Amino acid sequence: MTHDAPPVPDAARRRRAARSLSFGTLKRLSFAHSTVYAILLAVWLIPGLHPLEFVFGMAHGLGWIAMCFLSLAAVRARVIPLRLGVAVAVIGAVGPFVGSYEFVREQRRREARSA
Repeated sequence: MTHDAPPVPDAARRRRAARSLSFGTLKRLSFAHSTVYAILLAVWLIPGLHPLEFVFGMAHGLGWIAMCFLSLAAVRARVIPLRLGVAVAVIGAVGPFVGSYEFVREQRRREARSA
């Protein structure tokens, strides 16, 4: 005999996702991804560091994929606005600095609204 769990309302699901996907956590992850990308650019430019290109290239690629999924979940949970999600997911593949900049910009916007 199985018991089906009662359906969880959409609003409750969003609140649960919002707790796990905080704005601050996503911002820190975005800055970490930007740091990995900056290191990737450095090892690409500096001769003799070719083996590290693969390591940081994979870290950037997998980090971007993770940020895409997290941003999508955060937009759906209304933790971040769509504009920020697009900056992280679409532009983040070639320049994650834009996503980090948008996090700073959104934080300033939120602080200005609350003041």
